[in-house]
Amino acid sequence: MTTGFLRSEFFHNYKRSTSAIVGSGLMLFFAACVLIGPFLVTQNPYDIASLDLMDSYKPPMWLEGGDSRFPLGTDGQGRDVWASILYGARISVFIGLVAMIASCTIGTLLGLIAGFYGGVVDSVIMRIADIQLSFPSILIALFLMSAVGTGVDKVLIALTAVGWVVYARTVRGSTLSEIEKEYVQAAKVAGLPNHKIIRKHVLPNVLTPLIVIATIQVGTFVLIEASLSFLGVGVPITQPSLGLLIKNGFDVLFSGLWWTSVFPGFAIMTLVFGINLFGDFLRDELNPRLK
Repeated sequence: MTTGFLRSEFFHNYKRSTSAIVGSGLMLFFAACVLIGPFLVTQNPYDIASLDLMDSYKPPMWLEGGDSRFPLGTDGQGRDVWASILYGARISVFIGLVAMIASCTIGTLLGLIAGFYGGVVDSVIMRIADIQLSFPSILIALFLMSAVGTGVDKVLIALTAVGWVVYARTVRGSTLSEIEKEYVQAAKVAGLPNHKIIRKHVLPNVLTPLIVIATIQVGTFVLIEASLSFLGVGVPITQPSLGLLIKNGFDVLFSGLWWTSVFPGFAIMTLVFGINLFGDFLRDELNPRLK
């Protein structure tokens, strides 16, 4: 199986694509940071016992006054910025992945139901989707977070609420196309239950475009979560994400303490850039119209 993949056209094109290699490399780097990064630093930035206010606002180690213990400097509470980024990336990536999975699951299910059964069910689901698409996603998420309060679970609910629509519309369109094909008509004539037709015949043939959407949506959700946390309605200070780190650093950004905000911002930019690069490669490979 591995040998077949290495000889596939997909892998051949991957090796020739600089953007795919760079994008996947950045994604793997952040995956490693999320999984093992916190075990490589000496300080837990959110363990009060490990902090020392005498270490507050130390600049990066290559600047005058820097300390080799804190390669990217420290914030106002003496927390290592590098360690804070590693811990914050865990929360940001977790939120992006879980919200994507939840959105994809709910949106795919609703899209299959709308496309396969049609009628009133289709009209209700699609009208809800149309109404939601008339508002910016960040505005809906901000409204929901303002109503239910802060917390990782609340952020996940808000992101899922704004993310399912794109899957539902995509799957519905693909389902409408698939149910007109001969193999689906033959399954209906053979008397297979609708749920088996959907699961065994329709669903496998509508998944390809979802891979691209899901990949890019992780980066989108990371940005939305960062925006919510920056505005103070995202994750609480006890569960800091990269967005909250940027907010904390922004308060002192114009006092010359730029590293407390710039480095977390650069981390988000790099993560989303890598995801988008790889997502663009997947879009080109999985969409036959672009070949």
